[in-house]
Amino acid sequence: MDNESIIELFRKRDERALTEIKQKYGKLCSYVAENILSQKEDVEECINSAYFEVWNNIPPDNPDDLKTYLCRIVRNIAINKLRYNTAEKRNPQFTVSIDEIAETVPSDSDGSISDEMLAEAISRFLKSQDEKYRKVFIRRYWYGDPISKIAEYYGMKEKTVATYLFRIRKKLKAFLQKEGYDYE
Repeated sequence: MDNESIIELFRKRDERALTEIKQKYGKLCSYVAENILSQKEDVEECINSAYFEVWNNIPPDNPDDLKTYLCRIVRNIAINKLRYNTAEKRNPQFTVSIDEIAETVPSDSDGSISDEMLAEAISRFLKSQDEKYRKVFIRRYWYGDPISKIAEYYGMKEKTVATYLFRIRKKLKAFLQKEGYDYE
C-alpha cells in the first residue's frame, strides 16, 4: 500500500492504518530505534509509542513523506528514552554522535533558533554536498550508526569515515555561520 493510502486510513481512523504502517516500515523503525537503544523491550516500547503518536497526530498532521515523518518520531522517542535510561551515566554508543554534532550546530540558549529553520538550513546544506559525504553524515547523525558500521557498509576504512565526518561537520558549521547562526 502506498503512503497516501496509509495516510488516508489514518484520517478515516481506520485501524488498518496501523497494520499497514507496521508492515511497510516496521523493520526500518526497529533499525532506527536499535541504533539508539540497547534493550529489546525499550525498542519495542519506542516503536509502539511512535505508532500511537502517529495515530494521534494524523490528522491534524498531514505529512508529505510518511517514512521520514515516522522515522523522526521513532528517533525522537528513542533519544528521549536513552536520555531517561542514562540520566546518571553516559551511553557511548549514541551519545558520542550527539556530542560530535552538538559542537557543529548552534546552541539555543536564548530560544531564538527555530528548529524548523535550522533543520531546513541543514537539509539545504546536505543537498549541496557530495552524495557519499551526505550518506555518511546521515548514517552517523540520523540513524546513529557507529563509524565501524558505516565503514563496513560503504567499503571504506574507519579513518576515512572519521575524516569525512570531520570535514562535513566543519563545512556545516561554516555554512550555518554564513546563514547567520550564532555560536556563542
